[in-house]
Amino acid sequence: MKKVNGSNGELRPEYDFSAMTGGVRGKYAARYRAGTNLVKIDPDVAEVFADESAANEAPRPLIRGARRRTGSVS
Repeated sequence: MKKVNGSNGELRPEYDFSAMTGGVRGKYAARYRAGTNLVKIDPDVAEVFADESAANEAPRPLIRGARRRTGSVS
């Protein structure tokens, strides 16, 4: 994001958030704290899979094998 010359960090007058209604502070805070388990797959790996289902199915045999050897996988 480029900074505008002469910007002093203040919002422009047309951005008057005090006039907004219906906003809820912290609406998604609980979801954020819960975290996520999303994993970014590199493009060269992603191109091998036809869809999300195929990408999910591929590591399952490895997980089952690891669980048999160690008793669990984190």
